[in-house]
Amino acid sequence: MKKYILPFFMLFGGFASAQIDTSASTFTISGYAEVYYAYDFSNPENHNRPSFLYSHNRHNEFNLNLGFVKAAYNADRLRGNLAIAAGTYMNANYAAEPGVLQNVFEANGGVKLSKNSNLWLDAGIFASHIGFESAVSKDCATLTRSMLAENSPYYESGAKLTYITGNSKWLLSGLWLNGWQHIQRPEGNNTPAFGTQITFTPSSKVTLNYSTFIGNDKPDEVKQMRYFHNLYGIIHLTDQFHITAGFDYGMEQDSTGSSDFNSWYSPVVIVRYDLNDTWSVAARGEYYADENGVIIATGTENGFKTTGFSLNLDCRIRDNAVWRIEGRILNSEDNIFNDADGVATNANTAVTTSLAISF
Repeated sequence: MKKYILPFFMLFGGFASAQIDTSASTFTISGYAEVYYAYDFSNPENHNRPSFLYSHNRHNEFNLNLGFVKAAYNADRLRGNLAIAAGTYMNANYAAEPGVLQNVFEANGGVKLSKNSNLWLDAGIFASHIGFESAVSKDCATLTRSMLAENSPYYESGAKLTYITGNSKWLLSGLWLNGWQHIQRPEGNNTPAFGTQITFTPSSKVTLNYSTFIGNDKPDEVKQMRYFHNLYGIIHLTDQFHITAGFDYGMEQDSTGSSDFNSWYSPVVIVRYDLNDTWSVAARGEYYADENGVIIATGTENGFKTTGFSLNLDCRIRDNAVWRIEGRILNSEDNIFNDADGVATNANTAVTTSLAISF
């Protein structure tokens, strides 16, 4: 066993890291930290950014968005992961979970069911099968998360069966879940939830994905079934130029037993260009429509109908360290925001910068 101790430092962020490697090379410890500063020009007195944003959601303060330490075990036919985390992302997304579960970023184990095929059964708490963005900002094309990512599951708990073809071009997965982003089921809810995922990667330059969710997020006595679809494609047009396009569409019963449904949808397009090995830029356009407030309730005449644009500049300091700055503008059909004087307005503007380090 080897131990490494690095000094803890911070300028927007810092990190103390360690790595343990057994003689069999099956057990590793890794980690991640992203510290950020966001300035919301509406200058909210409580320092909270709009309630439908769960990442980088504190205004005018230096803070930790997400930091975790992860232990991983990998063998020929067994694997497991445990990650303990903290940060404003955890505070916002795990608020409904009880006690110590509010700090469990990942906890799962898996067994390979076939000696000759890449077929795995995993169970526990794991990253969502929905979407192209994750909580780890460093691995995403933009600093902040798109509205569709912020308002669909970041994490899930349950069991999943995953098969990857021998040529690695197809991934097929089926999931039995505790619900829509739940570790602990809502009280009174015993309705099983299910998910599917199909990913096609014909080459290293193209990834296409279709994911679904079916379930009920409420107590059984007031059950309202939810049906959700997520599609995205990631295309590398050149070594420097990348395009990501995604689309979410969901429906939920208007009331228990009703044949009427309320729907919401969200398209997003992100264009990224690598200027060189160190610098890159990315632009995002997005729209989120939830007229009936299934996911984002506003209490306004037109519901939540918001357009967003962002532009970010990234500096890859090292392979495991990225500094970023992003400007983002959100415009809604109704006055769902407040300006610096507390007056209702339809626009919100913010600038965010962060330093993310992985080890």
